[in-house]
Amino acid sequence: MDQTVFSRRQTLALLGASSAALALPGCQKAIGSAAPADATAWLDSLAWQLLELGPEGATSLGIDKGDRAGLRSRLGDRSAAGQARVAAVLRSALKQAERFESPALDQTTRTSLAVVKSAFSVGLDGLALPYGDVAVGGWRNTPYVVIQNVGAYLDVPRFLDSEHPVRDAADAEAYLARLEQFPAVLDGELERLAAAGRIGAIAPSFLLDKAIRQMEMTLADARAGGGLVESLVRRTRDIPGTWQARARTITTGPVVAALERQLAELKAQRGKASDHAGLWARPKGDEWYAWGLRASTTTSHSPEEVHQYGLEALKELNARMDPILRSLGYTKGTVGARMAALGEDPRFQFPNNDEGRAEVIATMQAKIDFIRTKLPLAFRTLVKGNLEIRRLPLAEEAGAPGAYGGAGSIDGTVPGKIWLNLGDVSRHTRYSVATLGFHEGIPGHVWQGEYANRLPLIRTLLAFNAYSEGWALYAETLGDELGAYEGDPVGQLGYLQSIAFRACRLVVDTGLHAKRWTREQAVQWFAETNGSGLAEVAPEVDRYCSWPGQACGYKMGHTEILSLRDKARRELGDKYDLRDFNDAVVTGGNVPLDVLGQNVDRYIAAAKG
Repeated sequence: MDQTVFSRRQTLALLGASSAALALPGCQKAIGSAAPADATAWLDSLAWQLLELGPEGATSLGIDKGDRAGLRSRLGDRSAAGQARVAAVLRSALKQAERFESPALDQTTRTSLAVVKSAFSVGLDGLALPYGDVAVGGWRNTPYVVIQNVGAYLDVPRFLDSEHPVRDAADAEAYLARLEQFPAVLDGELERLAAAGRIGAIAPSFLLDKAIRQMEMTLADARAGGGLVESLVRRTRDIPGTWQARARTITTGPVVAALERQLAELKAQRGKASDHAGLWARPKGDEWYAWGLRASTTTSHSPEEVHQYGLEALKELNARMDPILRSLGYTKGTVGARMAALGEDPRFQFPNNDEGRAEVIATMQAKIDFIRTKLPLAFRTLVKGNLEIRRLPLAEEAGAPGAYGGAGSIDGTVPGKIWLNLGDVSRHTRYSVATLGFHEGIPGHVWQGEYANRLPLIRTLLAFNAYSEGWALYAETLGDELGAYEGDPVGQLGYLQSIAFRACRLVVDTGLHAKRWTREQAVQWFAETNGSGLAEVAPEVDRYCSWPGQACGYKMGHTEILSLRDKARRELGDKYDLRDFNDAVVTGGNVPLDVLGQNVDRYIAAAKG
């Protein structure tokens, strides 16, 4: 997931990840009114209604223009009332979707209807849970409204800085309008945070410690004006107006006060918190986790089944890694122990300073430049791959994963991004950077997102974790198959360790939430089994505690794509072509895994003639 300045992927995730972001007043009537007779028109109308409810998504996509320009001045509502409204919207849309079921519909429209019904049905089940945020058509499901990697205190500042454009006075006014709404967004979260605390749905103590530290950093910055003011000032140097003074008044006044209220509640909950890491220790935790797994994998596998699958996948991957390690002279100990020794070899480390940070980015860029030259071998339909690589903001690094990425705006004016966590450079090695770039960038998230931008708008908005992350992991496999590690056995080990890392996630995520593992147990098992450094593993485990189930989508989706590819090879024989298979998967759009299987079956039937 998986799952922090906004990438488009994250902005769209927040259409649901703060499910109340889908719930601005005045929008329910439009969705609940009579639907257009034409299914395509209705789907387009529904997409725009979702963007009315989550205006940040329209900005991220670069489509808050013309008669939709008003969206640029608004933020989504994250209150409890907002959640109630989004549930009503989903129920209404599901009823209307049934009216369009017909064999006469074209395949694209049928797939879009299936996507809507799946995303909204799962979303409604999640919204029926007594606490948490639900990603309606997104990936960031969490039981905790505000925590180390979740909350408006993180989301809004990076969104305003990296996604909200400031090209003229109207854009600057829209920035200020959003800044004025920021305190209300924080207070909407606060209401739900406090309500969860009253029923005992309190985050683990170690997550609250991180969240409190990060909010204190955000608060200190806001008290000084800081990034919220500087971002606007930097981009209005040639635009006349009292931008600095106005932004500073809002930031140092109402924004600071709202942050102080959230911080006080987090500290109060810290006094009641336990160190139990998993959802099993929270009210209705088993029910919440079963839903989280279903939402993240688009399957009905039980925690025990997912746990055992992870262990089996690790055995297979270790069997591939062992002979490579032996060929390099690493012959003693487990595969994990030998990979840990490899990671400590100075030859494969970057300097832990600004020069090292620049070298990480340059190394990843070079690998992506290489893979671009190979993509015509893997795809018939090519997109641009509009991409830049950037470092995460400093205040975010402690709670964020090693990297994440997503495509840019539909019109191409905002490039896709890979955001790298470079606070501790030891999280990245010379043999791991390539596969990370393929996953987050090309042909992974950024690449796949550009195909999604060509689909009907509703398909751009609604996404499924198992497909998104399964595709990104499959992109790593393509990097290996297209020759990225030819003559580079250490680089191939980095790729295999990355896949094994995702298999470990299946074991650790289910271990934490269903088998009552402690945080320390999870970190230790992960580090020893995969040979990853503690600097990488510890925040990963914390992420699984705050996004239950999300980390399981990667390997489950990856395995399904590879299984479907094997099926296509078997059934097509000489008619099989990798380019046609990949086109069938990526141009069919982001779908639940059962719908993906249907898309591949249609490709196989067409190829057979």
